[in-house]
Amino acid sequence: MRIAVVGAGAAGCFCAAALGRRLPGAEVVVFEGGRKPLAKVAITGGGRCNFTNTFEGIDRLEEAYPRGARLMKRALMRFSQEDTRLWFEREGVPSVVMDDGCVFPQSQDAMDIVRALERAMRAAGVKVRCGHRVSSIKDLGDRFRISFEGLEETLEADKVVVTTGGSPTPAGLSMLAGLDLETVAPVPSLFTFNIGDEALKTLMGTVVTDALLGLAGTGFKAQGALLVTDWGVSGPAVLKLSSYAARHLSENGYKGTLNISWLGTANEGECMAAVKEMASSEPRKLLVSTAPEGLSGRLWRHLAARAGLRDDLRWAELGQRGAARLTATLACDAYPITGRCRFKDEFVTCGGISLSEVSLNTLESKKHPGLHFAGEVLDVDAITGGFNLQAAWSMAYAVAEAISSTCNGDGGGACRRISS
Repeated sequence: MRIAVVGAGAAGCFCAAALGRRLPGAEVVVFEGGRKPLAKVAITGGGRCNFTNTFEGIDRLEEAYPRGARLMKRALMRFSQEDTRLWFEREGVPSVVMDDGCVFPQSQDAMDIVRALERAMRAAGVKVRCGHRVSSIKDLGDRFRISFEGLEETLEADKVVVTTGGSPTPAGLSMLAGLDLETVAPVPSLFTFNIGDEALKTLMGTVVTDALLGLAGTGFKAQGALLVTDWGVSGPAVLKLSSYAARHLSENGYKGTLNISWLGTANEGECMAAVKEMASSEPRKLLVSTAPEGLSGRLWRHLAARAGLRDDLRWAELGQRGAARLTATLACDAYPITGRCRFKDEFVTCGGISLSEVSLNTLESKKHPGLHFAGEVLDVDAITGGFNLQAAWSMAYAVAEAISSTCNGDGGGACRRISS
């Protein structure tokens, strides 16, 4: 029996290693269009590889997976974040947990993850063939025929697992043309915002550890740290919001209004109470010299100016109207979004193969038994923080488990092509 895995990213390599171990009699071959496997994993997390998350603070999976939460609930039951840590530890990669729940190799070196996966594949007898970009996959009824760009050779396989990752354009799914699979148009996710306000951008490097962001006119919100940059805003809160609102922002040309609550989840009444408390406790001090906790002096002066307050104003002179303007600025400070910026070297998309096309338990095609999908090629994506890689491991494991369960107990010599 031959199993072809298309794509040597996180999901593909992990699935191949698991299949090789479960089915020692099978031929497992990974095809990769690039020059080497796991290229994206090697640069994830700035080269440190945030390879999973503890999920602490995540109350609902939708908070981590804006698309695909139902699928991920099942996949995580089969292979959880703790299973991931234990798997890599057994492969010689101890991990460390950060305060925010992100999990990294103890060495802080993404190559430890890469080398562990490569060792696992070699030990399981998996073949990796780079420079083989798949151009088409055809269902022959009892097997699949795979063709490659620029190569005359074709290959036939009993099972195919597609793990090509996210694609910024529909052309990335062209290999599946002719299989009559419904797709969701891919659009970028996880990006930072260009802001059309020069005064804000002069605060480059300013960090607010707890801000609440929202898109005006929508229900999209995200809370977390905010970083002011020379192009606009970045940081965990922005990346979360870009993920939640990825399709909405795409449909609106990456234009809109960003509302910032500078005091986190504090509502307008609570912001007013904080302003009045400061005015009461520090009446003789200059307003611009006494910032609320969590806001830098530079940012506070900027916000005071946004509220139309003079630099020489003392707290005792604020008055009711001044307090109202300052409160409104703290609770809902609006800035124009003029575009998006890609986040570092990482690229995540929402969209791909529609989840209606696969069994949520086995990730097998409903129309083409024996054809499976795992990873970001499906319409599943996550916020930043290790959740996307966890999705790759969990889905890859689910596919390996499903394929091995359909094979006879003869070491993988034959498989039944059954619909999930």
